[in-house]
Amino acid sequence: MHAKNSIFRRIDIKPSILFPLALIASAATGLAQDAVRPSTTPAPEEATHERIIVSTTPLGGDLFEQTQSVTVLTGEELELRLEPTIGETLNREPGISSTYFGPGASRPVIRGLGEDRIRVLQNGVTTIDASNVSPDHAVSAEPLTIKTIDVVRGPATLLYGPNTVGGVVNLIDNRIPTEPLQRPVMGKADARFSSAEEQRSGAGLVEFQLGRVVVHLDGFKRATEDVEIPGFARSERLRRLQPLEPGEREARGTLPNSAGESQGGAAGASYVWEGGYVGAAYSVFDSNYGTVAEPDVTIDLEQQRWDVRGAFNKPFTPIKAINYKWSLSDYTHTEFEGAEVGTVFDVEGYDGRLEVLHEKLGILEGGIGYQTQSTDFSALGEEAFLPTVETATHAVFLFEEIALNPVRLQFGGRYDHQANERRENPMFGPQLSRDFDAFSASAGIVYTPVEPYVIAFSAAYTQRPPTYVELFANGPHIATNSFELGDPELGKEHSLAFDLAFRKTAGRVTGAVTLFYNRFADFITAEPTGELSEGEGGEEGLPIFAYRATDAHFVGGEFEALVHILEHPLSEPAPPAAEAAKGMASDAAHTAHRLHAELKADYVYAQNTGTDRSLPRITPFRSSAALVYGWHDQFHARLEGQYAHEQNRTAEFELPTDGYFLLNASMSYRLPVRSAEFEVYVKGTNLTNEEARLHTSFLKDIAPLAGRGALLGVRASF
Repeated sequence: MHAKNSIFRRIDIKPSILFPLALIASAATGLAQDAVRPSTTPAPEEATHERIIVSTTPLGGDLFEQTQSVTVLTGEELELRLEPTIGETLNREPGISSTYFGPGASRPVIRGLGEDRIRVLQNGVTTIDASNVSPDHAVSAEPLTIKTIDVVRGPATLLYGPNTVGGVVNLIDNRIPTEPLQRPVMGKADARFSSAEEQRSGAGLVEFQLGRVVVHLDGFKRATEDVEIPGFARSERLRRLQPLEPGEREARGTLPNSAGESQGGAAGASYVWEGGYVGAAYSVFDSNYGTVAEPDVTIDLEQQRWDVRGAFNKPFTPIKAINYKWSLSDYTHTEFEGAEVGTVFDVEGYDGRLEVLHEKLGILEGGIGYQTQSTDFSALGEEAFLPTVETATHAVFLFEEIALNPVRLQFGGRYDHQANERRENPMFGPQLSRDFDAFSASAGIVYTPVEPYVIAFSAAYTQRPPTYVELFANGPHIATNSFELGDPELGKEHSLAFDLAFRKTAGRVTGAVTLFYNRFADFITAEPTGELSEGEGGEEGLPIFAYRATDAHFVGGEFEALVHILEHPLSEPAPPAAEAAKGMASDAAHTAHRLHAELKADYVYAQNTGTDRSLPRITPFRSSAALVYGWHDQFHARLEGQYAHEQNRTAEFELPTDGYFLLNASMSYRLPVRSAEFEVYVKGTNLTNEEARLHTSFLKDIAPLAGRGALLGVRASF
């Protein structure tokens, strides 16, 4: 095998990687040794992976009962991870990177796949915005208002369609309450101040119950200045290749045009009874931020959204539940060039879905569903690279599960009909319609040979219709520094994916090792043509990138382990702080001292088999190690090192990216006061002030991550 085709490439070991790799190796050894012999020091009862319920997969259930790889962030872990954008909030998780377009916009990249192959949802329905059209477009959701984030890696087509071939990120809030409150009135407030971008943010919510009606109110506001960076904004490679004109100065110390602000809120209410609930919510989201790609371009984003959601539990035999959701959105964002209006993007649409779950019929448990989506997209202005397009989708899906201890089988299928209609436009041509019928199917098995070990395997076949961007783009896309050219004749993209996971749920070491392989036929990607568009006055413009179908494959793996170093039980009754946690404390509250090591790593190899080169913006090998200490569920401290290897496997016209090591730390302290609880937390990021650039970002050569920073936060709940 030629070296250029080998999946296993030499990785140079640097001092900054030794600590994470040493801990990862020790954890992997522990996983293997636990499989063949018990530890000489029996693991305490607390050394069991916490039971986490997943709400995004077809039948929900425990995290370790899923055939697919799932991450759930909630509670204090989510609150300490929160960043201004969804992509940066998830960037530390195995297999997940970010498109990072400064602090104003970023979407997740999962296993090397992004854009419209990743679906970002709010409570199970799409966000209905323009974030999948361009990386400088923000996701219309504020992380401060989120209660839980579910991430399903790999194809999640059974519930959410072929545009989830890379995975699903589901942002779950409680704007439409689903159950009665534990107390008549509940609430939370959070205030944050940080140094790297001079962030000032605050969020609050209150919920109260009037008979069977539960009311939810929330609001947030965030403001940031230009981000402080360790050195030059432009990378050393780019400065050598494209030196500035005489008299121009390199940006240094701060990232130009990266300031922003956002605000919004929601009001929702539900009528809840023993057999279900029905509710509605109205929300607004406003954001104004610099695009970073251009020094004088800002985006003013506005969205108004209505949501209706409800469920009937056990309405009649043999129906277990009927769930329904409907979202209607009016989204507009305006790109300003200085004070002048540039391009205006407008998206109006809805997303509705109905799921009917049946009780166990023989050995089968599952359900059927129907989904309908419609969007009316327009982009008006001199730099509009897309025409006005109407897209409508109708889909039906089926999913079933067979539980045969110690084996659990899961399978299902989905059919989608998608219609795209381009309206007549002198810049883009006459009216044109393209319709597609797509079928997807998956099957998986979860096998528990002996407690606490679990083996999961899944296979999925997916047909993905091209998006209206891939079909109809024809114009300059300044955010990506390219002239994008779609192809109305593109056909469906086909993929065959396999996922194999080994999990351990109890013992001194818990965690999972996951391997995946995804083979694409007619993979749609924007490839350089080698030509330049015509600029103003006949001058040369931007490099032309044309959407074409090729073959590609993705292969890689993820590792995650929790090493229980110390679980010291209480020798006396728990202090009042642990007793007053209002039902939020876990079994950890009965442990005086806890010391754990968290180990993570991921790798993805992606190749365009048509050109025999890497696909663009692929995540390099990454690893991290953290020591986490807790005392009485009151005090928590965390010290973490993150390593990213250099990425030399690049696509044509793409520059390599250097590796980096980031050191982070955080501490938090909880203090109950009467019926309320206060928490003070502090977080330090990039403590060594190292220059770090995400290879998955279009801006990697002009926008490094923030330099050394500290965040102070205060949270109150009642």
